[in-house]
Amino acid sequence: MVLGLTAPAHAGLQASAAPQAPAFKVVAFYNGTWDAAHIDFVKEANEWFPRTAAQNNFTYTATTDWELLANGGVNDYQVVLFLDDAPKTAAQRAGFERYMRAGGGWMGFHSSAFTTNAGSWPWYYNQFLGSGNFRTNTWGPTTAVLRTENRTHPSATGLPATFTSSVSEWYGWSNDLRANPDIKVLASVDPTSFPLGTDPNQSWYSGYYPILWTNTQYRMLYANFGHNAMDYGSNTRLSSTFASASQNRFLIDGLKWLGGAAGDPAPADPISETAWYSLADGANGACVDARAAATANGTAIQQYTCNGTTAQQFQFRPTDGGYTRIAMRGNPQQVVDVTGVSAADNAPLQLWAYGGGGNQQWLPVREAPGRYHFTARHSGKCLSTTGGTANGVRLVQRACDNSAGQSFRLAAHP
Repeated sequence: MVLGLTAPAHAGLQASAAPQAPAFKVVAFYNGTWDAAHIDFVKEANEWFPRTAAQNNFTYTATTDWELLANGGVNDYQVVLFLDDAPKTAAQRAGFERYMRAGGGWMGFHSSAFTTNAGSWPWYYNQFLGSGNFRTNTWGPTTAVLRTENRTHPSATGLPATFTSSVSEWYGWSNDLRANPDIKVLASVDPTSFPLGTDPNQSWYSGYYPILWTNTQYRMLYANFGHNAMDYGSNTRLSSTFASASQNRFLIDGLKWLGGAAGDPAPADPISETAWYSLADGANGACVDARAAATANGTAIQQYTCNGTTAQQFQFRPTDGGYTRIAMRGNPQQVVDVTGVSAADNAPLQLWAYGGGGNQQWLPVREAPGRYHFTARHSGKCLSTTGGTANGVRLVQRACDNSAGQSFRLAAHP
């Protein structure tokens, strides 16, 4: 089931005014069948997010069809939300991992991280989230005073030093997120919150408890809230997850960052002349890569699992007429080149010292925020994968056909 929860038109606009194109698109996945408090949060989220989308120029769609992760149905969205669950099948999980490795944005809430068997999907629970297994929780649901730990992150610049959250049940984890170099904690429970909880046997009296965090290897945010207080007997909502203005500021600023609408350098529109980017293709999420990190003339340009190394980082240096040379970070004099100045389909790509040739110049054509295809100046053909999924498959030029194998999501690197 897909619910098209999108923003209504703004009142008061002149009839002749062209509608503003949305800055980005969000799709939210939910289960909606387990725990009345989680079900109620989903209902409230599916009311609050469309209103927020209308006010902030993005679209919001909610769905229970988790197969969209498996079949590429999420590729048209810049941001994916998990409201109350996580993918269950191998195909759904593999599709989500591909989406994230290709530069997609994700925000998860509360029970989307819950597991007592992190080993069943180690990439998600141990690497991506970093939290591991559920270890402890507070009860009953209460507000918490949160301490902002990193106000330089785009999602947290609007947060005060401390703020009061909305009511939630709070989770603690088996892994110490502070020990993970990829995790950046954005907010944690302030000690003034202790004891946290109303049941003496399920309260926190001391300790370190992250609430908001990001993994710097991905465009992701996790928020450890999303459990409304409930009268379970009458199934009546007793609190709102969206009652805290500061918490809502984090959600809005976080979505804008994830969707590329917050002035963040990745994805960038227009492409920066000074930033270094990885390019992940839309077909399988693999990155454009210089084979074996070599920089010599003739080095094959291939697809390879995204890994953040300099072999996968390129800079777009303008030539003229909107064209750029795609320079290799390991040696910026070496650029992506169509072998032999060929104009034929399937001509392979390589690194070669820049000499001003049309086969070394590419026109970036924007498709969506942060996503482009690239047209060779000498042939008019597109930088392309060949459709294979294996590491090491060489990239080529082919006639532009609007396929996913010619669509690349840019992600900036420091």
